[in-house]
Amino acid sequence: MTARPDFYRLHNGQQSVLPFEDAEYVARLAELRERMDAQGAAAAVFTSMHNIAYYSGFLYCAFGRPYACVVTDEACVTISAGIDAGQPWRRCYGDNITYTDWQRDNFWRAVREVTGEGAVIGVESDHLTLLQQSKLEDFLKPAATVDLYETTMRQRMHKSPAEIALIRHGAQVADVGGYAIRDAIKVGAREIDVAMAGRDAMELEIAKRFPDAEYRDTWVWFQSGINTDGAHNPVTGRVLERGDILSLNTFPMISGYYTALERTLFVETVDDASLKLWEANVGAHELGMSLLKPGTSCAEVTHGVNAFFAERDLLQYRSFGYGHSFGVLSHYYGREAGLELREDIDTVLEPGMVISMEPMLTIPEGQPGAGGYREHDILVITEDGAENITGFPYGPDHNVIG
Repeated sequence: MTARPDFYRLHNGQQSVLPFEDAEYVARLAELRERMDAQGAAAAVFTSMHNIAYYSGFLYCAFGRPYACVVTDEACVTISAGIDAGQPWRRCYGDNITYTDWQRDNFWRAVREVTGEGAVIGVESDHLTLLQQSKLEDFLKPAATVDLYETTMRQRMHKSPAEIALIRHGAQVADVGGYAIRDAIKVGAREIDVAMAGRDAMELEIAKRFPDAEYRDTWVWFQSGINTDGAHNPVTGRVLERGDILSLNTFPMISGYYTALERTLFVETVDDASLKLWEANVGAHELGMSLLKPGTSCAEVTHGVNAFFAERDLLQYRSFGYGHSFGVLSHYYGREAGLELREDIDTVLEPGMVISMEPMLTIPEGQPGAGGYREHDILVITEDGAENITGFPYGPDHNVIG
């Protein structure tokens, strides 16, 4: 009978062009190892999409199977499922081990091949489930486990020049999607039709700018009428009508890096009550962007925008924070929660951070101006302020369409 291994190395074909040069991954891993040493970890077992992508360049598609990036003093090894064959190795920095499905928990046998038994293991408490933690204990028999969730998040919050260059491309692609959406807006169009126009434009633009990349998970939320009341409401088949409030949300992803553009628009005309609310949210947006500068804390920015809304008796219509970090798989899969514009976040802004400003007001149905008002720009914190890398215009002067 043919022997069937628990795991093996399938280095099939030639390695592909990664999102960054090798030097970028070398620098990230060097900093990670310093952080591991500070917490006494001999090996790190990362299981989240964001940390695996950040340290290796490989972006997995789980379909219920576990994946990992295991980092030691000497190695960086991705652990992937046999269903993916050689693609993970072609798309990662470092080594790759493929585990098989012939026997349950071959994933952990492959991880153990790199870590050995009895070491101090670093994990991500925000991602490792209780079930998988139990398996880690059984297979790796660690001397101890330490939590690397926060320290790796702090590392990812500070962007390298190469990351900022990629994010800048992403913001420009989001603008391309925005213009395609604006051109598709007309009375009688469906939300889904408009959304598809923006998505297709962005995917084609990404392929033009990054011919060696993988293309996946770029999408649009385009909402109208009452569907604008939530920032992440799915697209529907609702037909646009004259006077509708609209919310444009483009989300391109380039090699694991998300960006976003969000705008309020109206179809052909805007009533007085809606215009007043829209202008107030634009005012909050502009104030918030002006407050983003090094040395200011996230809480201070938040309190400043809160005061603006409170003076206009609108603060009760704000339901979440005013912005968050952008980087690898932010914000959809793994938001860098230490860099969010909320009252309870005291992180101080520093050069090299990338953050959005995105105030939103939701006015309930039945009240004048009902709907969701939202603007969203992405800014890079510089030595003396912030650079806005979003180009699509905002406000009533630009976004009453038709």
